[in-house]
Amino acid sequence: MYQYYYVNKNEQPNGDHEVHTISCLYLPTTENRLSLGSFDNCADAVREAKRTFPKADGCFYCCKECHKS
Repeated sequence: MYQYYYVNKNEQPNGDHEVHTISCLYLPTTENRLSLGSFDNCADAVREAKRTFPKADGCFYCCKECHKS
């Protein structure tokens, strides 16, 4: 099932830029997120986010299987 993903433009204290689904409770505000598009899984969304933010990582809450740090 495809989901729409965003990446947080603001880095976390560890330097990560978190990738979120559109339905995440922790989705950044409109001005603090970059649209990634629709993907079949979070791994593809994180891969796309890494093109802009090399330290992209999945959100602990909505992309748990892609959360590495």
